[in-house]
Amino acid sequence: MTAHPISETVASLMPRAKAELAELVAFQSVADPAQFPKSECEAAANWVADALRAEDFQDVALLDTPDGTQSVYGFLPGPAGAPTVLLYAHYDVQPPLDESAWLSPPFELTERDGRWFGRGAADCKGGFIMHLLALRALKANGGVPVSVKVIAEGSEEQGTGGLERYAEAHPDLLAADTIVIGDTGNFRVGLPTVTATLRGMTMLRVTLDTLEGNLHSGQFGGAAPDALAAMIQLLASLRAEDGTTTVDGLATDADWQGLHYPEAEFRADAKVLDGVELIGTGTVADRIWARPAVTVIGIDCPPVVGATPSLQATARAQVSLRVPPGQDAAEATQLLTAHLKAHAPWGARVAVEQVGQGQAFRADISSPAYTSMAQAMETAYPGEKMQSSGMGGSIPLCNTLATLYPEAEILLIGLSEPEAQIHAVNESVSPEELERLSVAEALFLQNYAESKRA
Repeated sequence: MTAHPISETVASLMPRAKAELAELVAFQSVADPAQFPKSECEAAANWVADALRAEDFQDVALLDTPDGTQSVYGFLPGPAGAPTVLLYAHYDVQPPLDESAWLSPPFELTERDGRWFGRGAADCKGGFIMHLLALRALKANGGVPVSVKVIAEGSEEQGTGGLERYAEAHPDLLAADTIVIGDTGNFRVGLPTVTATLRGMTMLRVTLDTLEGNLHSGQFGGAAPDALAAMIQLLASLRAEDGTTTVDGLATDADWQGLHYPEAEFRADAKVLDGVELIGTGTVADRIWARPAVTVIGIDCPPVVGATPSLQATARAQVSLRVPPGQDAAEATQLLTAHLKAHAPWGARVAVEQVGQGQAFRADISSPAYTSMAQAMETAYPGEKMQSSGMGGSIPLCNTLATLYPEAEILLIGLSEPEAQIHAVNESVSPEELERLSVAEALFLQNYAESKRA
């Protein structure tokens, strides 16, 4: 069968795409100045802006958002009367965690075993490169048939809401007929998938104080309340014995309707050790797409190396709660806050600080844009039909856009399939997925433009 011209063009552009992704991955753009210099995010933002200018985008701007970061915007006008499509990605990344556990430097794109490794390769610097590839392929095959807005966020991973607040204050800026969020992923490599739901999230820091200062554990242990022990007991109250999330007043029994996730596949994707049980009840899809999930993502305590026999006067932890569609993130925040205050043992003094929040999202996959995407994906992935799945992660911007532009259709695609190991060490992207999804996005824009003319 003769290859589609768009497919041939994208294939020819892949060496350039790899070189550009390597440049973008090299920026240590973690949007937390306590961990990496702010200049790294600023340099990445400028790289994205320059890339848009090179593709003839107009009105390219670095938007100073209320959380102190920058989002990059550009507009590419299309034919008169053509619809407008907003393409989203983010250039900020998660910290690399334990760099010694990476098999290659986290900020150096490295090819290994047919994949490209590096922090942000899939989530979501690769998503920005996907958008560029799609637009370049269209330019080489008759032109871009729609008007295109691109927005590259600078603090998505931190959940600090800068772009959401900016969009609310400038509601005309991101207005579009259809929005493509390039920050999710296929259910597995080679199976074209749109994401139908996203869990929301809330992030809290809890501090417990029990003593005026640390004490000798031999002299005072057994009677003096240890803040670290209190914290351990408090955090344990957030899960039942089987691992099910237990936040007072929060429902945990919803069922997922749609594509299911076989337990054996999940264990392999999650790299669960032999003999270790999965947590929770219900199907895997219920647990990761339809129900809340609490995670202790950080805790301040003395390291083992250099530890002294002391009772701790203060302890602090950061708690993440993923909130499924149908539950309000603000209400979940209130319930989690109340739970933490109610379950602190021994009268420990409790302080709770909210550091992030975003609502869950549910897409309307019956909308016309999804028909255009389904056709595009069948061409880009011969022999496969588009599937829809949930995603346990959060993209708070989705609900902001849905509220601002209720008539816009929102599609979620991307490069973060299970093998990508986003947010973990040795994150990687499949170049085949990058190529095929770029083809799919280009064909979608053609199909969508044609459907609007019909």
